Parts: sequence; structure tokens; C-alpha cells
Amino acid sequence: MSLDEYHPQRGGADEEGLKTSFNVVGTRPDRPDGIDKVTGRALYGADATAPGMIHGAVLRSPHAHARILRIDTSKAEALEGVKAVVTRADFTAPVEGEFWNILENVMAGERALYDGHAVAAVAATSPLAARDALKLIEVDYEILPHVTDVDTAMEPGAPVIREGAAEASVPEGMHPNVVRYHESGHGDVETGFAEADLVIEDHFTTEATHQGYIEPNACLASLGPDGRGEIWVTTQGHWNVQKVCAALMGMEASQLRAIASEIGGGFGGKTTVFIEPVACMLSHKAGRPVKMVMSRAEVLRATGPTSSASMDIKMGMKKDGTITAAEGTFRLQGGAFPGAPADMTAMCAFAPYALANVRQVGIDVMANRPKQAAYRAPGSPMAAFAVESVVDELCHQLGLDPIEVRLKNAAHEGTKASYGPTYGPIGLVETLEAAKAHPHFSAPLGENQGRGISCGFWFNFGGETSVTLAFSMDGSAQIMVGTPDIGGSRASMAMMAAEELGIPYDNIRVTVADTASLGYNEISHGSRVTYASGLAVIKAARDAKRKL
Repeated sequence: MSLDEYHPQRGGADEEGLKTSFNVVGTRPDRPDGIDKVTGRALYGADATAPGMIHGAVLRSPHAHARILRIDTSKAEALEGVKAVVTRADFTAPVEGEFWNILENVMAGERALYDGHAVAAVAATSPLAARDALKLIEVDYEILPHVTDVDTAMEPGAPVIREGAAEASVPEGMHPNVVRYHESGHGDVETGFAEADLVIEDHFTTEATHQGYIEPNACLASLGPDGRGEIWVTTQGHWNVQKVCAALMGMEASQLRAIASEIGGGFGGKTTVFIEPVACMLSHKAGRPVKMVMSRAEVLRATGPTSSASMDIKMGMKKDGTITAAEGTFRLQGGAFPGAPADMTAMCAFAPYALANVRQVGIDVMANRPKQAAYRAPGSPMAAFAVESVVDELCHQLGLDPIEVRLKNAAHEGTKASYGPTYGPIGLVETLEAAKAHPHFSAPLGENQGRGISCGFWFNFGGETSVTLAFSMDGSAQIMVGTPDIGGSRASMAMMAAEELGIPYDNIRVTVADTASLGYNEISHGSRVTYASGLAVIKAARDAKRKL
């Protein structure tokens, strides 16, 4: 069965004037970056070079929690080939708030907060010389108690990661490791549970999982004596890299040009800054460009996986399949710094359902682990695993069809979401009906085969986005976007531009611009790029047509 049979084109335009029948969108052209990638011409984070370039390496704590009593770098500095050594003492720019948390993760201050926490770095004329120099750095530690489990970190007597880190939202009496607290919902869950024919309550855990991107974190920083510089980096957001590195270096952001390389996978994991400010500081001290490439072991040890989670779910259902109430508590371990997506986890949990009575709590908990990073709809898969497991168990015990129950309770246009707003068109009912009608859903199952159904939710983000569109003398179009291409977005932008301009797809070139060539762009995350950058491309194309 063809795709067109499942996705018939519609004629006309929607209420915003956007086209709903297409000539280019929906086709399968070659990706603009395809040839470069399969021939090896594409340049990734570790592929950049510069005249006079030297190599950086990081010394990392072997302890999950330890006070740093002394660092002696004199022997490393004396080693032949070493051009610079940095510790936390070199980062003297005044920072606070989130920048302070980032700095504390980039280079440990008074304490190493997790195994793999950076405590010093070296730049030398070769990677081997840099690694040899690391062995000469002497660090005295006072080993402290540590905690890595999210539930244990909340117990009385658990080691405190940092006093005073909690936001005002955290209720009094909670452990200092609890740093953010989210609660939302509506109705009366106790009344809803009383109306149910069956109530199930269960506990679920998920472990921290690394994104596992193929390309390790890498960058090349070059800061000149005039206070200006450049950084080439594999990232999902080079404006964010520019902002963070400039703040930690005490520079104006406009003085640091950030260039995004091709990216060999990120999945959310490259939305966070790790080694980039260190490379900038090494370059500043050495007066030479510094390349840093993390090893696979370093990536897994010191960059952020997704959070581990501990979740309690309680749901009630009538014999006819109506969900009468739902309640969930989601505790997420965010590493040694605030930022676990506990709020989004809670908001996603029951979002697929139209519920009269619902309550959800998200708790961000610090532990002696690397700072967590996003991973494909951060928090949503964990919540879906827990909630959908309980929905399935309710269906099983009541003898109900799981897909019919989900259709009966599915959120739709006009539903008040569990986290507050009223939905517009969201398509869940249509998606479930399409799945039910698909031949695979009723196909016979072989030995050791099963078939299941579950629902999930993620938000639709916009975010600040800039594009430029220019025409060449031959009539082709040049588009500059500021969102790194992590999943084929250059092809999407080219297709939308071709659709609007009425020119062939192959006559459009899409380039990911650097921070000196375009206005601000938010990170490529949250499933936002095709939507946000795409709308900017459409508006630019329409503006161009008016001016032509």
C-alpha cells in the first residue's frame, strides 16, 4: 500500500493561508548533505585544523564526591611541549545563576561532584604530550560520602550535593538535594478513585541512558590577543555555545564567533556545553588554537545521559473503560546540578488523555552523577512507560481492549490538558484509528510475537529563529539558517522554499550559518526546527516574492 493512500493530499489552504496541497513537499529528493557525507567531504567536530594548532586534554576526578585540597600543576607545566595548563582558578569572570552551574560542571571548584568531573586541563603540541602532562598533575582529595540513587538522595541523612540550590517552588521540609518541584492538574483525584471499579497503583524505575551518539564531543577554539575569537564545534546550538563560552571567559558574546560543524548525532545530548569553555581558556593562555576531542570513555563518563527516574502511578477505571482519575509522582535524578526535566515528565505523563481528575508532581533531584542532558523528548518516554503500563494492566484486569480504551479516553481538540491549556487539533484520535485500521494491527502473530499499543506526548516548541534568503544571478536561491541539521532539516527547508518560490528543489542551497552571519537562533531541540525554521523560510520566501 502506498504512502499516498494513507496520506492523501488536500486542496486549498488552511486558516493561516498555508498551502495544504503540494508539488515538492511530500516528495523524496536527495538530501543536500548526502553526497558530502557519503564521500567523506563533510567536516565534523574533530576535522577542523588551524595553523599553530595544539591539543587539549582534561584531568578528571576518580571519585564520585571529594573535596579538592590541593592541585599542583608545576611538573606538567615544565614538560616539553606543554603550552598551557588551566584549573578553576583561571576562570575569574564573575558569573552567577545558570552560568555558575555551567562553570561548576565545566571545571570543578572546591569539590569534585561526580566521577569524571574535570579538575584541570592541559594544552600541548600533541595529544600524547597532553596526556603525559595530565599524569604529572598532583591532586590531593578528601573523599566524601556520595549518593547516586534518586530515591536515596531524598532521604534524611543523604549527602548534600549543594546547600541553597533549591528554587522557591520546593516545599519546606524536603531534602536539600530536591532543587525543583512542579505540581499541576485539575479536578478531585480522590473523588475519581472512589468512582472507579478498579484502582491500580504501581512503582516504576528507569536508569540513566546515554544518547550514544557516534561522533564524540569536539571543538577547536582560537582566541586572539585582541580579545576576539572563534570556536568550531559539534553542537545542536552554536549560539548557546557562544553565549556560555563568552560569559565564562568574561567576553562580550559578539567577540566570539561560533561555527557549527556537521554533527554526527546528538539526540539532545549536544545541547549542553562541556569542553568548549575549557578549549577557549587553554587557547587564551597558550595564545594558539586548541583542539579538544573527547574519547569515547570520556563521553560516557562525563557528558550527560538522560535522567534516571523513580515513578509512582495510580489510576482508576470503570468497567466500561472510562479513566476516572490519574495521579503520578515523578522523581528525576539530574546529576550534580539542577535541570532534570521533572516538570516536562509530569506534564507529558497523562497528556494523551481527557481526564476529569488528574494530579501530577515532578521532582528534580541532584545526585553525584554527571549533569543530565536532553534525550529525545526528555522525560516523556519514562512517563509513558509508567503510565501506559498501568493503563494496560487496568485493561487486562477488566478484560478490555487496550486500543478501544485509549480511543475512549483520548484527548482531542477542546480537551483541557492535564497540565493546563486547552488543546487545539492534535490528531491523537485519528492516529489511533489509523493504527487500528492498518492491516498490521490485525495480522496473525507468529510464535513469540506480540502486539501492543501505547500513547505518548511531546510539546510543540517555537523559539527564536532567523533565516536569510538571497537569489543568485542564475536564479537559484541561497538560504542561511541558524539551526544545526540533526535530522535532515536542510532538505525540509529546501523543500518548503521550493514549494513557495515555485523553483526546483535542486536550485536551492541551504547553509547552516555561523553566529556572525545571522541573527540569533535557539538550539535545535524540542522537535522545533522544521516548524520554527520552516515557518521563517516560508515567510522569507513570501517576502521575496512580494519584493520581486
